[in-house]
Amino acid sequence: MKLAILGYGAEGKSVEQYFKTHPYENVAPKDIEIKIFDKFTDAEIDSLGLEDYDVIFRSPSVPPHYDFRKFSDKNHGSSDEESYKTTFKKPYWTSATKYFFEHCPCEIIAVSGTKGKGTTCSMITALINSINAKAYAGKSDAPKTYLVGNIGIPPLDVLDEIKEHDNVVYEMSSFQLWDLHQGSSVGVLLRIEPDHLNVHKDFEEYTFAKSAISRYKTKNDFLVYFEKNETTKALADKSVARKLAYPIKSESPKLKELLDALNIPGEHNRENAEAALLAVAARFFSGDLELMLGSEFYPALKDGLAKFQGLPHRCEFLRELNHVRYFDDNYSSALPAMDVALKAFEKYPTVLIAGGFSKGTDAEIKARIFSAKNLEKVILIGSTKEILAEGEDPKKYELADSLDDAIKKARAAAEKVASADRPAIVLMSPGFASFDMFKNFTDRGEKFTKKVMELK
Repeated sequence: MKLAILGYGAEGKSVEQYFKTHPYENVAPKDIEIKIFDKFTDAEIDSLGLEDYDVIFRSPSVPPHYDFRKFSDKNHGSSDEESYKTTFKKPYWTSATKYFFEHCPCEIIAVSGTKGKGTTCSMITALINSINAKAYAGKSDAPKTYLVGNIGIPPLDVLDEIKEHDNVVYEMSSFQLWDLHQGSSVGVLLRIEPDHLNVHKDFEEYTFAKSAISRYKTKNDFLVYFEKNETTKALADKSVARKLAYPIKSESPKLKELLDALNIPGEHNRENAEAALLAVAARFFSGDLELMLGSEFYPALKDGLAKFQGLPHRCEFLRELNHVRYFDDNYSSALPAMDVALKAFEKYPTVLIAGGFSKGTDAEIKARIFSAKNLEKVILIGSTKEILAEGEDPKKYELADSLDDAIKKARAAAEKVASADRPAIVLMSPGFASFDMFKNFTDRGEKFTKKVMELK
């Protein structure tokens, strides 16, 4: 049997390691010939000779357009997986995500949206772990919670460990959902805004990919969704699943007490917490939030949210110096993330560091930057800085040649307006991808953090 892997990032490497020791269907590892295709363009895929392979694992970075072309031009791809397998047996295109969904023995809580996925997934994981810590105190058979997917842990790395009574929380990007034809018992759809339009051919295709969370549901499954977003609501309306909407319409003092226990800033994080609470209610309390709030697990839920510290590079407080507070929001690579970060600091004079590698949403981000409340100045960096500055009042922005230069200019602008009574904010929330100046958003955030912590 010949197995091809398209893309050799973390997920591609995970697929390779997995099938070196595991059979594919009924084919033993010793009889599986693995071929890795690492560096190629989308235009070169048709010339790779893939027709000679039995199964092809697509990495998330590889669009499935060529796969879709084989059997349907409608709706950006067929939704009939069984028809696909029957009609086109060789090669069969799949992914680590699809394989994991087909073989995972426990319930999956799948989360997607444009931004907030990682935080929401981590909150869900923290809440489940708090519940299990109370329910299984002193017992050795406590279920485990596995946080996998786009957040950084390839799912096949832990597939062997997962037991039937465990829980999986899966952070899913549009690239992982693109050709998925199987649902989860609990799905969570956060707000959806234009993103990755440098890969998806339009917003419709991006939305179609996200819709896999809501499309492949049964009447027994649950869908948690953000009701204030028109795109998210439209997808939810089409789903047959039992629906739980947030922001939650409840005057319950216990719910307010839970949300007030959060120690991370921003209304968006309260919304993420509401989504997480509903997901847990769906998984363990048949979707009955009031039943969950009145249960013996309420203190555990409160403790789980109170101890949640947020994720690195997501509106992460770094330090205060000369009445200026520095925040690292370098995970922000799209408008929704930048938008919620700016709103979180509307009460403070704010200097924003923004810009980077374009993903096709320059105009929308530019409009949001220069209309933000209490924005003292924006320091523009990266390959989009001239585009963002074009036609704007020069008093509102400065161009920076490097990260060091950006921090220096941001500090000077913030210290001019900072006081003991009203601290100023330096917020690095780029709104763009990082690849023009950095390896990835983690590299960008770590470098920003290091330089800020070295300020004197």
